[in-house]
Amino acid sequence: MSKTIIARVLLGAIFITTGLNGFFHFLPMVPLPSRAGAFMEALGATGYFFPFLKTLETICGVLLLTGTLVPLTLVVLAPIVSNILMFHFFLAPSGLPLPLMIAVLLAYLSFFADPYAPIVKRLFRLHLTEPISIKKMKSIHVS
Repeated sequence: MSKTIIARVLLGAIFITTGLNGFFHFLPMVPLPSRAGAFMEALGATGYFFPFLKTLETICGVLLLTGTLVPLTLVVLAPIVSNILMFHFFLAPSGLPLPLMIAVLLAYLSFFADPYAPIVKRLFRLHLTEPISIKKMKSIHVS
């Protein structure tokens, strides 16, 4: 089994587990520092945030495990992983090892692993080399 498949399956399993745990609470929640707890409480008070996030994590995990739409899944997961990292870095540093591992897996799959890296890199190159201006957007006609 290749490193790419192992990384993809491991990342998928992590996101399926954490996504489903958001609904079924089968893993114990460790006590959070006060600021981290207040932040989580505020997000939970919205009523929509955690169901949306956990549904997205579960779907992305399934897509990674099945190898379906992997480049798109990696792009969708990037801001989620960034926020998880920042949450643990600034508010709950004791939980940082797992988010670091997730970030490494995501970075490996996105920028170093064939066949996904060339597609993700192309997305970044297109955006960086040809920024779309308002003028250009107005000239695009949809028929």
